[in-house]
Amino acid sequence: MITRDPKILLGKPIIKGTRISVELIMRKLASGYSIEQVLSSYPHINLHQIQACFEYTANLIADEQIVELV
Repeated sequence: MITRDPKILLGKPIIKGTRISVELIMRKLASGYSIEQVLSSYPHINLHQIQACFEYTANLIADEQIVELV
């Protein structure tokens, strides 16, 4: 449900079929919006797509590599 296209938002991850970035959804939620408020603000997306944003973000963190400087 999440895709990247260099022609859309400079290749940022977006909800497939939209121009809504994962970043936008995560920032809205982090600033205090509820999931219901996000869905109300963007009626053309659904709960499964918001959950896909969570999964995408969690996968980024899970795959993160820590490099220790010596």
